[in-house]
Amino acid sequence: MLPFPYLVFTTVLEQGTFYKAASILNVTPSAISHSINQLEQELGFPVFNRSRTGVSLTPNGEKILPLIQQIINTQSRITQLAQQIQGLDIGIIRIGAFSSACINWLPPVIQAFKERYPQIEITVKQAGFSEITRDVKNGNLDLGITMLPTKEPGVISQKLIEDEIYCIAPSDFKTENGTSVSQQDLKNYNFILQKGDYDWDTKAALDHYQISPTAIQFSIDDQSIIAMVEAGLGLGILPALALQKNTGKVQILPFEDAFYRKIGLVTTNAASLTPSTKAIIKQFQDFIKEKYPSRLLTI
Repeated sequence: MLPFPYLVFTTVLEQGTFYKAASILNVTPSAISHSINQLEQELGFPVFNRSRTGVSLTPNGEKILPLIQQIINTQSRITQLAQQIQGLDIGIIRIGAFSSACINWLPPVIQAFKERYPQIEITVKQAGFSEITRDVKNGNLDLGITMLPTKEPGVISQKLIEDEIYCIAPSDFKTENGTSVSQQDLKNYNFILQKGDYDWDTKAALDHYQISPTAIQFSIDDQSIIAMVEAGLGLGILPALALQKNTGKVQILPFEDAFYRKIGLVTTNAASLTPSTKAIIKQFQDFIKEKYPSRLLTI
């Protein structure tokens, strides 16, 4: 690890003053002064000429500058090599995710990760919940974002958030209580949803409200559901994540009895994960904790 006085030395030189260097390094000016004094005591001579306008190198400071720069460059190469040895600077991470996770989560997570590890290639596969889990189990994906609990044995899941499920209704739709959707409100309506969702928590909500399978129609994607609801062809059921970037002249109404789906990460045996996969898992976890602090799954 680079000695702090060397980092202070080069930062002061670049910025021209102790105050500016302190701002860059997020420490106090007195800490900068103390570090430079410590360096000068160890060397046995001053390295900076100090004045009201800033600092400049002494003749002896100019002599040691190339050596300190060489130390910094060597430290940088050691860090890069260590990352390569750990697998954090090379390789490919294969991620699978369902549609709304691809749209809302992957762009910011991958962008932040690529800023830290630009040499790592990331591929993304959009698929349904079961296919994602199956591909992780079979080794075709390194990491999956899917619904929990998983239906495939042999994979490890990590909980992320619970995602509330809402009723999507036309703009002129009225509920009895004026705030939420009850079973009485749903009589004589068809429902439009994606086929994949019907096999998961959406089905639990429909079953709870005794919606007959004959009243269910299937659409291609989330935006198509909203468009069909807007046209008055029925009601939709969509989770909060799917509604973040979908628009339309519709009402988003909670159910009287709230329903949630659980979203998490799936991987293979944690012991077999590469350092790069572990790093992007940490990136996902940090992103979720910051974005959804009140919806984290802990149990």
